Amino acid sequence: LGLALYAGSLCAASRAAFLYHDYCVIGAGPSGLQVAYFLQQASRDYVVFERSHAPGSFFALYPRHRKLISINKQYTGKSNSEFNLRHDWNSLLSHDGRLLFRRYSRDFFPKADVMVRYLEDFASLLKLRVQYNTAIVHVTLERDEQAWNGHYFILTDQDRQNYKCSSLLVATGTWVPNVVNFPGSEYVEGYETVSINPEDFSGQAVLILGRGNSAFETAENILGVTNFIHMVSRSRVRLSWATHYVGDLRAINNGLLDTYQLKSLDGLLEGDLEDLAIVKDKKGKLHITLRFYLENRNTSTGIDSITLPQDELDNFATRAPYDRVIRCLGWKFDFSIYNRSLRMMPGKENKKKYPQIKPSYESRGTRGLFVLGTASHSVDFRKSAGGFIHGFRYTTRAVHRLLENRHHGVPWPSTVYPITQLTNSIIKRVNEASGLYQMFSVLADIILLRENATSFEYLEEYPVGVLAELEMQTGRKAPNGLFVVIMEYGRNFSGADKDVFYYNRAVGEAQHAWQSNFLHPVIYYYKHLPTEREMRLRPPEWSLPRPDAVHHIVEDFLTDWTAPNAHILPLRRFLENCLSTDLRNFFAESCFLFAFTRQKLPPFCRQGYVRMQGLVGSEGLRRHAVEAGLLEDYALTDSSGDRAPDTHKESQDPLLGDHVMPVRPLQHLVNAKDE
Repeated sequence: LGLALYAGSLCAASRAAFLYHDYCVIGAGPSGLQVAYFLQQASRDYVVFERSHAPGSFFALYPRHRKLISINKQYTGKSNSEFNLRHDWNSLLSHDGRLLFRRYSRDFFPKADVMVRYLEDFASLLKLRVQYNTAIVHVTLERDEQAWNGHYFILTDQDRQNYKCSSLLVATGTWVPNVVNFPGSEYVEGYETVSINPEDFSGQAVLILGRGNSAFETAENILGVTNFIHMVSRSRVRLSWATHYVGDLRAINNGLLDTYQLKSLDGLLEGDLEDLAIVKDKKGKLHITLRFYLENRNTSTGIDSITLPQDELDNFATRAPYDRVIRCLGWKFDFSIYNRSLRMMPGKENKKKYPQIKPSYESRGTRGLFVLGTASHSVDFRKSAGGFIHGFRYTTRAVHRLLENRHHGVPWPSTVYPITQLTNSIIKRVNEASGLYQMFSVLADIILLRENATSFEYLEEYPVGVLAELEMQTGRKAPNGLFVVIMEYGRNFSGADKDVFYYNRAVGEAQHAWQSNFLHPVIYYYKHLPTEREMRLRPPEWSLPRPDAVHHIVEDFLTDWTAPNAHILPLRRFLENCLSTDLRNFFAESCFLFAFTRQKLPPFCRQGYVRMQGLVGSEGLRRHAVEAGLLEDYALTDSSGDRAPDTHKESQDPLLGDHVMPVRPLQHLVNAKDE
């Protein structure tokens, strides 16, 4: 008995040592707050750990020159809130209309301090459960077959307090500065600490390492006071308007390109930074040389004994000495706090600054560990907007929906419509949906067809990378085929070396829609849900495997896909061909005639007219239809009772024309045109 009591007390003490939550979120930046909002709306047990005293600590320091490059468009000419989010790159998703970023700033490119205030209000007004001043310093696993994922996550903070969680959501972003070590790198100043006062650079020659927005932001700040600025990186400059990737160089920061190309002393160079070396002379000037010149040499003997490139090549590009060298190489994910048991591994090649994750945003090494926000950008790096607020607010919502289905049996939200609403549903979404628009090629709407294609189930913004797992991930079934609605750019339109302003760059004819270059809707049709093998073997640049049929809605200068002939009619014909049915709308007179003359009624008549549904007719509506040519004025007869001339001898509809019955007396009722 004594041993049993002792063992029980040990178990109680062990439980007391761990504070348990179903969900633990590390980081109270934008993605951490966004997932906290969804968890709170679902009444889940969660906590957010934030090392700072307030949310959004990254924005308290960065960008250093305090101007964001995420647009804040005040006016769009539309009142539709979902459409307006397409041009609001800063707001998080919530039900509270006060928490739209345009209520905090009218600047097109807002100040970073406003973002800090916005995130503070988002956390406080929504009463999110954020535990501040809590730095998680170690994360490991505890195996337990009773746990959701076969293990618990054990988190330890700076005060050695332990927390136990069933699911771990990492929203720390990428905040560790990228550093390149080479001889003389101790003379380099970091973007995170360099002065932002332009006067400190007056009359100086400056070399900037890097070629991203932080590098050009730094150059823009001192462009007017320096002798000259040189910028070096291993890759050529990539302009966001050419690549259509918002993480590449934005126009707001590209003043140095003007001064370079217009020969005003500034310039850009390409070279591997690891091959460089910096030597400091007696006057404090910094000379650029190459690493191999310093091999087997004693640099302490002074610069005079060191061979510089200009000693052999007298027009060496960087032969002029510099007063300062600034490192602006971006950031990477902090892997240091994760125990080996979690197998959090960096990505490969240009994705090595991000952890390896699946298209579902779950870690490849550990089940139940999801990466959110900027750190999850490996899924769509250099392709879409998943590394930025206007993108990851939607991917975060997708992750929450996956978790709701996996752990709580809540299927992915969906709406069931009659098949007659298929065209309208697609047109509405492609013209309004912000998630499809911002996360192009990554998130898609899924339309699951019901038996005999009499109705369909509409799922919004599902990650297409896990399309093969749709039934397991959403709790929805797809036995009868599906449509996938996604937004795409033209295949060969985006790239650092592309001229996106060439003549005839846009397509205007519906028959050439497949050649559209700018962002436009694409609808894929699959008779069966693609398999994992088909997803794995698809070409690298393809979002989806080869479909049974595909339709491009032609690009539109106004991104308004509502033109009856150019947009809606070709889409409807495509859907009709896939489903072998007629998706037109008809007046009651046409349905009445079809009931007597055809073996099979169109879906609109079956689901509307036959069930006594539809608009109630009136003399005014009938007169309008006659004047518009949509109905015959069969009420007009001569005094002898003869009917009006019959101008519609045969049905104009090839889908219905196979089952015509020769009932001539009623033929004058035919409505040859669809509504």
